[in-house]
Amino acid sequence: MEIKIENLYRTYLQNETKVEACKGISLKIPSNKIYGIIGKSGAGKSTLVRLISLLEKCDSGEVYFDDKRVDNLSKKDLIDQHRRMGMIFQNFNLLSSRTAAKNIAYPMEICGVPKAKINERVKELLDLVGLSDRADAPISTLSGGQKQRIAIARALANKPDVLFCDEATSALDPQTTRSILELIRNIQKKMNLTVVMITHQMEVVRDACDEVAVLNNGEVVEIGKVSDVFANPKSEVTKDFLNHLSSNASEKNNGEGIVRWSKAGGEYTLHFVGDKTGSPVISSVCKKFDIELNIRAGGIETLSDNQKVGTMIIDIDGEASEVEKALDYIKSQGVNVEITGGSR
Repeated sequence: MEIKIENLYRTYLQNETKVEACKGISLKIPSNKIYGIIGKSGAGKSTLVRLISLLEKCDSGEVYFDDKRVDNLSKKDLIDQHRRMGMIFQNFNLLSSRTAAKNIAYPMEICGVPKAKINERVKELLDLVGLSDRADAPISTLSGGQKQRIAIARALANKPDVLFCDEATSALDPQTTRSILELIRNIQKKMNLTVVMITHQMEVVRDACDEVAVLNNGEVVEIGKVSDVFANPKSEVTKDFLNHLSSNASEKNNGEGIVRWSKAGGEYTLHFVGDKTGSPVISSVCKKFDIELNIRAGGIETLSDNQKVGTMIIDIDGEASEVEKALDYIKSQGVNVEITGGSR
């Protein structure tokens, strides 16, 4: 299901202060993809997902699902539409009085699905999330990762067209986060779902998303394919997210990640994409020009589509003309050059 939002506005009163949570946001979320919406605290991302998922009404603007306007539905039609959407949250929102299986069954019970079909669907979903042996487990006995798996299964119970994930991995440790993101990727491919992931973690965008929108202060400041945003970030907010990501050296525990061994300097940041990550560009530039090059940080990260993006933070010393020639040469090799002007 394709989602299109046009010129969404939402304003709150907080302690008698006007807060503009969404300021004319427009996005197109493609069908059968994992779409990331990232922003820092207060950027407006949680408000935006509530508007897109029709949990709140916008002050103005329009929301379309597959070219059908849905922000102005009647109460009955809105209930029907909600049943075609799944949602998972940071705090799981599971019913502690029910077992794992009965939590998954709950949305189907509300919809009046026959008991035999409920039991069949619950078994299918428990297998899908890898918890077929935990059907009768009380929620209190499950780990955080297991709880989120049950929450995912529950969100999929009524076979939704779209799955919304609001900070779904924020409460989990890095290893569990990776396993949950892998599960969501596998489910998305199997079920041809549109998945919208709200997050403040660039690791989530890197490991799961196909495209991303970056929010700041209620506005979209950058949008594009994840590989393009990683290789050539435009906004200062995006660069700051990537800087933070770079500081988590080898976070994926597979030898990848950006490692910084010097906090000083770092005037230029180079971004290598795809086969450029294996090209001897740095060796060549040092041979061709009268410069000295100091590498402050470097590494390679693999995105969810297996695209590789390399990052290198460097200083270049030499006559201004030689430095300029060296930078022009690096750019001519298909490497994006960003002037960072010092410590990242």
